[in-house]
Amino acid sequence: MEVRQLQIFRTLAEELNFTRTAEKVNTVQSNVTAQIKALEEELGVPLFDRLGRRVTLTDAGRRFQPFAEQALVVMEQGQRAIRNGAEPSGPLRISAPESILTYRLPPVLRVFRRRFPMVELVFVPHIGDTFSAELDAGKIDLAINMCDTPSNPSYKSYRLRTERIFLFGEPSHPLANRRTVKPTDLAGQTLLLTEAGCGYRAKLDRALALQNVHPGNITEFSSVEAMKQCVRVGMGLALLPAIVISRELRQHLFKALHWAGPSLDVTTHILWHKDKWVSPAMAAFLELLQSQVDDAPPADPQAASCCNP
Repeated sequence: MEVRQLQIFRTLAEELNFTRTAEKVNTVQSNVTAQIKALEEELGVPLFDRLGRRVTLTDAGRRFQPFAEQALVVMEQGQRAIRNGAEPSGPLRISAPESILTYRLPPVLRVFRRRFPMVELVFVPHIGDTFSAELDAGKIDLAINMCDTPSNPSYKSYRLRTERIFLFGEPSHPLANRRTVKPTDLAGQTLLLTEAGCGYRAKLDRALALQNVHPGNITEFSSVEAMKQCVRVGMGLALLPAIVISRELRQHLFKALHWAGPSLDVTTHILWHKDKWVSPAMAAFLELLQSQVDDAPPADPQAASCCNP
């Protein structure tokens, strides 16, 4: 099995077109066909179905794809390590929820960029565990995930901090001035939530299900900023990390409810594949992240609204 074959396989799996693949890998179409045929003969299975002009991955091709990607990524990382020695450099691909990317990481990135200018940072937002396939395939190096306990044995992890999670609304909402708000109080209420799979959304869903509580309506968002704007115009209650709404709480645009149900707070971890080579860039980012994103003790929601979470 040759590196060139894997490179052509990766490109064809993305393009699903022999002509475009040949253009991208700077060769002729007949060579693409020959290299794929040789790879299929070595593996003993067809990797692509050719249905007229259509090209699709077979089941075997889909199973082989993440391993081919991993092999190429490791090879590219090894080449950079030899060229650049121990100095952090090259691309570093990181996936994280929008709330962490927007509100938690910028101070860390400012320091990292100043210390390691040769590293090319690439960020990809995610919801829930949608990062898993890319982490397994080596398409991303690190993933920040909001989950209390990482359960995938293929990943190594480091606990970063606990994020306070607030159920909140605009100040005139009927539940905003209740001394306590229980899960049963959400029956019939309009809720504005992140998509299913989000760690703290899952906690609220479980709390409601345990008491057989049915909200009046649930509107799902992929953007936390869109959720905030909808709360401001009185569309309903929302659930977001404290760091996302701290400014609006201080300005009295939102009011955090005095939640009396099970804790909705969630622990944030950084994950990487156990078989992945930890490059100098990865090691430098992990070390900086661990030192900069320290944990904070829990606080009363209304007290937290007057300070930085």
